[in-house]
Amino acid sequence: MHPTTTIHTRVHLKRWSMLRRLIGVLLLGLMATMATGANAANLMLDKLQLPPGFHIAVLTDAVPNARQMTLGRYADGRGVLYVGSMGAGKVYAVALDQGHASTVHTIASGLEMPVGVAYRDGQLYVSAVSQILRLDGIDDKLTNPPAPKVVTDQFPSETHHGWKFIAFGPDGWLYVPVGAPCNICMPDARHANIQRMKPDGSGLEVVARGVRNSVGFDWNPTDKSLWFTDNGRDMMGDDTPSDKLNHLEKVGQHFGYPYCHQGDTPDPEFAGNRKCDEFVPPAIKLGAHVASLGMRFYTGQQFPAAYRNNAFIAEHGSWNRSKKVGYRIVRVTFDAQGRALSQTPFVEGWLQKSAGGKETVWGRPADVLPLPDGSLLISDDLVGVIYRVTYSP
Repeated sequence: MHPTTTIHTRVHLKRWSMLRRLIGVLLLGLMATMATGANAANLMLDKLQLPPGFHIAVLTDAVPNARQMTLGRYADGRGVLYVGSMGAGKVYAVALDQGHASTVHTIASGLEMPVGVAYRDGQLYVSAVSQILRLDGIDDKLTNPPAPKVVTDQFPSETHHGWKFIAFGPDGWLYVPVGAPCNICMPDARHANIQRMKPDGSGLEVVARGVRNSVGFDWNPTDKSLWFTDNGRDMMGDDTPSDKLNHLEKVGQHFGYPYCHQGDTPDPEFAGNRKCDEFVPPAIKLGAHVASLGMRFYTGQQFPAAYRNNAFIAEHGSWNRSKKVGYRIVRVTFDAQGRALSQTPFVEGWLQKSAGGKETVWGRPADVLPLPDGSLLISDDLVGVIYRVTYSP
């Protein structure tokens, strides 16, 4: 073959290779668009059951693997909703306008399990397993987001229960849970707790111990005390132990893991001589394997007065139970003294059971977030959707 012919052949092959890559990228984009449309088409909103007067709609179906939500700058019904993700490795910004989503931006990508997002003074904090990152001035830079800055990289690097729900407390500190790096084991001092740090990453300290895996917490609006969900261990049967809603009344309290589960069940391997009455019992047992994740208190005015200062909890749903449970939003009521009284279903229907016993899951709630207008957002990481619940008699 003539040398010139060889050069031309290489050029054509290179161009063809580039063209194939371009076609691949376009096809992936088209497939992603089609998948989003398919998600919207397959949402069975008519199957969702809510109390009378409540309504649910799709805010956006363009947030793949949507997890924790936080609200950025917001005024007069317009603002930005930030959403973390688990497997997608991305953080999203949803532009809000009068209860509707106009545009979804990807503001960070390539991160490790960036589930947690927390907003403070124009800065967005993001959890990425061992790191807490920060995007500065993000509200005005959605189309050209800044590179994340590392606030701290001192958290453990294990990915088992390594994803983190994060939030700023009334004290101005950032609260960061660190789950146990296992189903059941004897954790070291760095794991199975909830920690807090100053916004610059300094002053890190443990506030709650014996916490297997908390993926949702909030502060009671009446007394500013911390409440948090905690996932129970696996492999002790269908009905034991229960997930918990816990109440931290003073810094340093121990909630039982790995010695005691659900407040009254010693672990068969790790209990040793420890008794369950040595630890703080749950405020409410949420049920075994429901996978209780995001929780928030409701202080809005749109829902009936009986809902004020109640807590909403997203139950992601069981993965290893013989009959599935969870896949719903529950409401927890409190008495005048701030004690948890009871839990009742608020939204359910993402789990469908046929007369023949077949179970079908078409959605998995991951977080809840009240908006200033009194509506309630729900993230669903299975179909990449944010729902909005409103009330009108």
